[in-house]
Amino acid sequence: MKSSTRRSFLKHSVAGAVGAAAAPMILPSGVLASAGTPGANDRIILGGIGIGVMGSSHMRAFSGYEEVRIAAVADVDMRKANAAADGLGADAYQDYRRLLDRDDIDAVIIATPHHWHALHTIHAAQAGKDIYCEKCFSLTVREGRLMAEAVKKHNRVLQTGMQQRSGEKEHTGCMLVRNGRIGKVTRVVTHHYLSPWLNGLPEEPVPPELDWDMWCGQVQPQPYNHLLTADSPDITYGAWYSMREFGGGEFACFGPHGLDIVQRALGMDESGPEEVWAEGEPFKSVIYHPDTYPDRACTQCHSGLKGLNPKLFMRLPGDITLEFGEDINTGATFIGEQGSITISRDHLSSDPPELIEAPLEKPEVQLFRSENHHRNWLDCIKSRENPVAHAEVGHRVATMVHLGNIARWVSEVTGETGNHLKWDAQAEQFTNSAWANHFLDRPRRAPYQLPDVL
Repeated sequence: MKSSTRRSFLKHSVAGAVGAAAAPMILPSGVLASAGTPGANDRIILGGIGIGVMGSSHMRAFSGYEEVRIAAVADVDMRKANAAADGLGADAYQDYRRLLDRDDIDAVIIATPHHWHALHTIHAAQAGKDIYCEKCFSLTVREGRLMAEAVKKHNRVLQTGMQQRSGEKEHTGCMLVRNGRIGKVTRVVTHHYLSPWLNGLPEEPVPPELDWDMWCGQVQPQPYNHLLTADSPDITYGAWYSMREFGGGEFACFGPHGLDIVQRALGMDESGPEEVWAEGEPFKSVIYHPDTYPDRACTQCHSGLKGLNPKLFMRLPGDITLEFGEDINTGATFIGEQGSITISRDHLSSDPPELIEAPLEKPEVQLFRSENHHRNWLDCIKSRENPVAHAEVGHRVATMVHLGNIARWVSEVTGETGNHLKWDAQAEQFTNSAWANHFLDRPRRAPYQLPDVL
């Protein structure tokens, strides 16, 4: 703690402190001192918020850069925080706001469950920290818009963890599509991702080192289960992302990679779909319990559940149909007048094959390519330029995920599919469905509400 102001803030706002239970977790702009902007030759001091598999991976990657030092980590599970801190020679905190309170930290890595991205990002921006935020960018459309607005208001540099945007083959494929190699694009096919289940995991004792109330955050407290948080050596990913209470399902965990390629190849970084609809049988919510689905506790790749998720379609600008098919994971196939190009992780192919063989000559559209996603963020922290997957990019891709989930949820409520939900990408509202607009955000419990002032 650097001042009585900060000591007072923490005393009265940390969840679980005396008298704090009903107070919103608002971090007003100006409460914390803003970190100085690193110069071209300065070291960048990082903090890590969320020490799961992705957070640990990012911290290992960033610690390999000579100009980077990771000074602090925060996780609601002190076992994970202490283990990571010991390995990095960093300080460990259970409450992320203590990390944000440090003047020496320039930027933070946010790799927490989706239901925490909004508060972590907004508070980091208010505290003057630049941000690397894992995908899916947000839990709801409204959260994503507020996150992007906070980053813009406080002049922060945010990179979304959609690293395929920095891939060589992905960049080449998007350049070919954008510059007309297949002529006018009429149809795009991406993967048929599953929407989230409802949490029915049985209750287990909460480990003493874990602040379970804060882990649940904005969500009404759920029974603790080690599968949710991957508190077991034989579990890699926590099942939280498969649960509607905390994440957007397989759709939100893997879908952003392919949808980011779609957005970039079609020039949609600041726009979005015009319509979304589901076809087939209406969506059926599944309450997940390990007795029912014993082989898939932490992922959603259960082929028997595909039929419970109606097929999705979107109408994109330019009268392009986006179809969520079966076989193109983390990518998409673009079909045009002169053939097709398939782009996915470290993969580029075409039909006919010669479409991708000849290099582009004097392309009208130039797409920036960063050779390394992490390096690009570090460089932009110094230059104050937008990185390749900045906040608006992350928000627009996440919005496509949310629209797909919403179309399925509306089909469950109404009992029918085939209704085209019309989307106004600028107003970020549906124009013909009150039910669809109902799902654009969700209630949050105290004290984990979003701040009224960014």
